[in-house]
Amino acid sequence: MRGAGGTEGGIGQFFLGLAMLCTGIYLMLSSIAVTSSFGFDTRLYGFTIFNGYYGVTSGMVMFPFAIGVGMIFFNGGSILGWLLAAGSLIALVAGVVASLHFSLRTMSAFELITIVVLAAGGLGLFLNSLRTSKTG
Repeated sequence: MRGAGGTEGGIGQFFLGLAMLCTGIYLMLSSIAVTSSFGFDTRLYGFTIFNGYYGVTSGMVMFPFAIGVGMIFFNGGSILGWLLAAGSLIALVAGVVASLHFSLRTMSAFELITIVVLAAGGLGLFLNSLRTSKTG
């Protein structure tokens, strides 16, 4: 009878390692706080011209998007309309992603060690179960 991954490894070790790995990753991801500074007055991009700094806000990105959508509804084959709408949407999504801030919440050393042991130990058990056992 074949074990995990078609090898001679143990199925119990496979599922224990997978459970530990998933638990460790879940605990790590639930310890990360995500905040955003996104708003229609938030500067997504900026550039300097003539010794002055000018920012493009997310509200400004909506104007070409609206014009592009209007052009698409007027003529569905309008390449300029599709470029305006798609480019504005890509710029808006990039601005939202760029405004995200990740931080690790305060935790005790015991919690951190538990997360690391579960994730690293689970990965080790999981990968070990996929190896062919040396019985001989």
